[in-house]
Amino acid sequence: MAKNNAPFVRHELIEEQLPPLTERGLVKWVRENLFSSPFNVIMTLLSLWVIYSIIAGVAPWFINGVWNADSVRECYDILDGATGACFAVLKERFPQLIYGFKYPSTEYWRPNIAVILMLFALAPVLFRKLPRQLLNFSLIYPFLAYWLIWGGTPLVPVMAFFGFAVGVYCFRRFSANAFALGAIVGVIVAIIFWVLSGYLVGANETFLALEAVPSRDMGGFMLNILLGTIAVSLSIPLGIVLALGRKSNMPIIKWICVLFIEFIRGVPLITLLFVANVILAFFFPPDTSVDLILRVIVMMTFFNAAYIAEVVRGGLAALPSGQSEAANSLGLDYAQSMRLIILPQALKVSIPGIVNVSVGMLKDTTLVSIISMFDLVGMIRGPILSSTAWNGVYWELFGAAATIFFIVCFSVSKYSQWLERQLETSNR
Repeated sequence: MAKNNAPFVRHELIEEQLPPLTERGLVKWVRENLFSSPFNVIMTLLSLWVIYSIIAGVAPWFINGVWNADSVRECYDILDGATGACFAVLKERFPQLIYGFKYPSTEYWRPNIAVILMLFALAPVLFRKLPRQLLNFSLIYPFLAYWLIWGGTPLVPVMAFFGFAVGVYCFRRFSANAFALGAIVGVIVAIIFWVLSGYLVGANETFLALEAVPSRDMGGFMLNILLGTIAVSLSIPLGIVLALGRKSNMPIIKWICVLFIEFIRGVPLITLLFVANVILAFFFPPDTSVDLILRVIVMMTFFNAAYIAEVVRGGLAALPSGQSEAANSLGLDYAQSMRLIILPQALKVSIPGIVNVSVGMLKDTTLVSIISMFDLVGMIRGPILSSTAWNGVYWELFGAAATIFFIVCFSVSKYSQWLERQLETSNR
């Protein structure tokens, strides 16, 4: 037997040791991302100097800010020549920035509840792991929100909901054999219920009625959220239909969709808003009045749908032809293949583009101030800055508006990134 001349044989593993300080934690990140090369060192130091200069210049303006004053002149008297912001305008005019200057102050609880309920209604739509039964409330919410915000008797939204429900039933009942017949019957039934609700409202004005608030009395950021949410919600399904229509083999449908998309995308949104405000009224019979908010929502929906249609068309073009061929080999018809195979994949690819267009639409709602609608920016440019008490306060008001929009848009962007990670199944 050979003699073992090894002087030492280890029978136990060496305990794990931490990496060197320069290879872990914050030190490693700083070394690799900020000081990895001479050029990066110079750019890092230059960036730090720029950040310091901005903070050093802006910090006194925030720190010395005045929150308790009745006018901008009183702010200047309190500052006594020092640099500082006049945040008192935000404290005094905050309700007007959010609700407008005509919405009844005693009814602020109604839009507040509507926003809270909107979060509950969106939850099962945005998060797939929640129980699907919650979608029933999501279907009811638009009619409930209409009653809360506009007020009046609940018979109008109740009858509209029943008309919608019966219309959907008729559509599903007849669409299996006659798609067009089901759609026509559904629309007719919904219109009948809507007209019937008007007669019932005239017969009973006091049944659980809230104080009616006309559309012209709505304003502030509430108006931006109202226009943006409705326009985006309606434009996504319309954009999908337009994208499918543009890829249709039927020449008439295809060219109608092409002309609609290209015309809307070739016209600025501000032009469409002027059309909604002025020109659209000439196409209605005399003594006919259509709510301005409704007209603006229609134009914004068309505008956003045209851009979403192109985004979805790009998602459809990104899919390989083998997906459609696989659907055909399984015996699926066009509607089944689109609903079960093609659209889910195309929409997953299109998420960044759809979110980008939707965020842009939310920001574009500030353009309604051009047509004398007092949204958040309209309130600042109109009633607040035109008052003698706060004339000359700009940075504080527009900075607050920018902050509000940034919070909302950044939240939507972060959700879209989270949704992309949840739907990314190719590497799992």
